[in-house]
Amino acid sequence: MPIDRIEVLVTDLTARLQRETSSGPYDTGAPGTLIGKPVLVKIHADGVTGYGQIRPISPGHFIPDTVHSVVGAITEVYGPRLLGKELFDLEATLAMFDQALPANMNARAALDHALHDAIGKALKLPVYRLLGGLAQERIPLEWSVSMASDAGRMIADAERAMKEFGIRVLCLKAGGKGGWRRDVQNFIAVRKAIGPDAVIGMDPNEGWTVSEAIRVARELAPHRLDYLEQPVKRQNIAGMAAIRRALDGVPLMADEGVMTLGDAYALARAEAVDVFCVKLYKMGGLRAAKKIAAVAEAAGIQVNVGGLAVHSQLEAAAGAHFYASTPARLVMPAAEFIFGLGAIGPDPLVPDTDFTIKDGHVTPPSRPGLGIVVSEEALKRHTLKREVVK
Repeated sequence: MPIDRIEVLVTDLTARLQRETSSGPYDTGAPGTLIGKPVLVKIHADGVTGYGQIRPISPGHFIPDTVHSVVGAITEVYGPRLLGKELFDLEATLAMFDQALPANMNARAALDHALHDAIGKALKLPVYRLLGGLAQERIPLEWSVSMASDAGRMIADAERAMKEFGIRVLCLKAGGKGGWRRDVQNFIAVRKAIGPDAVIGMDPNEGWTVSEAIRVARELAPHRLDYLEQPVKRQNIAGMAAIRRALDGVPLMADEGVMTLGDAYALARAEAVDVFCVKLYKMGGLRAAKKIAAVAEAAGIQVNVGGLAVHSQLEAAAGAHFYASTPARLVMPAAEFIFGLGAIGPDPLVPDTDFTIKDGHVTPPSRPGLGIVVSEEALKRHTLKREVVK
């Protein structure tokens, strides 16, 4: 099944999401503008069409891709080299990515997801069958709580997650202008408000120093910090190892620090973390992420499935297939792609869906491919930019 055409479309969002992180604003952008909007890829091969969608989160602190670099990488570099190639030759495609343009993970992920979607449709199998089969039928979900100057707003966000959606795993953003002491106060306030039943982690997004992270862990010991995610700069592997030793069993997760197979190997060799945060958009898609998960398993490291998948059923579905194909003992604490499941509003390209949150969990789509049906009418209506490689 040779690839004969690739479409690249930047699509608008019907709602704007703005959040605060330690590195600055997280923003999907004003309506009608390109920066912050998702890029959708359609791969056509012998009558089958595969869909993939990734929203570049830049401007941001650790992903260099923007909408423009993703579109350029696909239309000018990757796309022309994929034309005429066999749809099923995924390893050859990954080798081409490395040789032609060795970064641009967002572009690679969009293509990888579209390839898996097309292969699944051609074989009439859901993507999780291509990744090893169904290891988990119900996926627990995690809610990312945005930073706020008022702890009351963080409490309200956490309570909404639990009461409205039944979610029992919360990740509090930290590392803001108030410093580590404010982060400690916020955590204690949320823990007191919602009680001991919820799992609560913290994610400073590289916003602390090693000494600050250790001090936070000591301050929160009586209040049960359940995990800590990437407290220091991603290149500081020795610092992560020092924090891990000081955490006294509280799992330490790498996010910004694990993007490539080499990153995974270096962290595992240094015994620096307990968990790898797998975000498909930063690793280049499903196939690359599975290789990183294999390193994790060999080193006794668990994986977390991150990425908000803002307003994207396609991106959330890719995460769900990855999660569903991974045995429960290898995963913690839950999956983060809630914002692609209607928690902040519907996906404008998928008006009809049964891929939704139920009692804090979601079931991976069982239809062929990623299992998401995109409305072509809606896609046409929301397209801001379209290019074709043929």
